[in-house]
Amino acid sequence: MTEAAEASHSHPHPSEHDHKKCVSEALGTAEQLCVVRGVQLTPIRHQVLELIWDSHKAVKAYELLDRIKPLQNAAKPATIYRALDFLIEQGLIHRVESLNAFVGCSCSGHQHEQLLLICNNCQEVEERSAPEVMQALSLEIKQADFIVHSKAIEIHGICVKCAQTMSSEQS
Repeated sequence: MTEAAEASHSHPHPSEHDHKKCVSEALGTAEQLCVVRGVQLTPIRHQVLELIWDSHKAVKAYELLDRIKPLQNAAKPATIYRALDFLIEQGLIHRVESLNAFVGCSCSGHQHEQLLLICNNCQEVEERSAPEVMQALSLEIKQADFIVHSKAIEIHGICVKCAQTMSSEQS
């Protein structure tokens, strides 16, 4: 497991989060994985990945297009979608189906299932490994003789930062 993946599993308190380090580790892991896999992290793919990692909020494809236009004037929707397809295929980002948006994968160094906690207030998405939940879900799927193509659980609610802010505002 990469250092970025290991760090993501510890889930530090939000006030302790060093986002520059987080982004640097995610991009470094992506570059290493692409070299090992013999695939090319082209400049446009790198820029799209960097824009996605700009925050932990899910970002829509057309938002990415608007943000990349100043950097890549010739960028079209197809350019963004091709980059997103590559990044998903390489396990570097996740599609947040319920939001029709994308978020950086904090566990890119290995195959995994995903539990995404999505804050309805600030829109941040936290990726959790939740092995017990995924194991129980796998058992149910096996008992149903169901063939899985992909597995992700998306849970909407309020993150700890927003809950604390709401609590202090009510006091």
